[in-house]
Amino acid sequence: MLETTIAPPGVESAVRCRGLVKRYGELVAVDGIDLDVRVGECFGLLGPNGAGKTTTVEILEGLLERDGGDVRLFGLSWDHDERALRERIGIQLQETQLPEKLTVEETIRLFRSFFRRGREVDEILEAVQLTEKRKTWVSRLSGGQKQRLSVACALVGAPDLLFLDEPTTGLDPQSRRALWELVEAYRAGGGTVVLTTHYMEEAERLCDRVGIMDRGRIIALGSPQELIASLDAEHIIEFSLPEGASLPPREELLALAGVTALHQRDGTVQLVVREPHAALPALLDALGRHGTGLADLRTHHATLEDVFVAHTGRQLRDG
Repeated sequence: MLETTIAPPGVESAVRCRGLVKRYGELVAVDGIDLDVRVGECFGLLGPNGAGKTTTVEILEGLLERDGGDVRLFGLSWDHDERALRERIGIQLQETQLPEKLTVEETIRLFRSFFRRGREVDEILEAVQLTEKRKTWVSRLSGGQKQRLSVACALVGAPDLLFLDEPTTGLDPQSRRALWELVEAYRAGGGTVVLTTHYMEEAERLCDRVGIMDRGRIIALGSPQELIASLDAEHIIEFSLPEGASLPPREELLALAGVTALHQRDGTVQLVVREPHAALPALLDALGRHGTGLADLRTHHATLEDVFVAHTGRQLRDG
């Protein structure tokens, strides 16, 4: 367990921002975000590439100047308390370039030297499962091992708040789960986590709450369970028709047993349903009445991806 200190008395939010804005010329990358992250929780920013997740996190980390709004970490501001805040946060960037001719141990010792307080190098090596690689050059590590080393550099200063930007992108399933366990161990010690991701399973497993971002705004906020429940259904039926076939009228599909919503995208129809065992036969009957069948059919439990589709009509991977 990786223990942390706690917030000062009276401070309940690890992160608090109001009216956060960032512009690049005419492009508004972050558009008036209000956000609170509670001490001890894992908060996820979820959204497609270009939604504003990384820009938001880099402002919170003090790496990027904001154009408007107010940001506080543990009640402190980057304008007046930068040194104190640097001692209390750990950052794992979306892309981290570490010196390739340093060993794993040398790299962690280098990052440990940046902080007044911190963890023992051996403790961190064990936590990220790199003890056997301590004398290995960074250049000879696998992708998963480099990601764990990046997280080790973020943890060695014993941060109260850990920022993880797309921590498992490009990793194989085994490496991804190893990093999840590392985050969970940090949380168990009282740490607070802010992470960005576009992996549904990652957000649902790690996050107490998520904010779904699109075009610089948070369009939905709550626990994964709350957001999925907001669909008013537990299952999704996706189907497509043979080329040239006509879809029954939208009103007819929405009137099918158990159907609560309908979305269409690139020739695929998505039905949000309460009871798939009732909706599927009704769908087949409706298609039969219109003289057509199915070219493709899939069903699944509702996920955060479906919440995003319900709010935007697009999928997270569309960007």
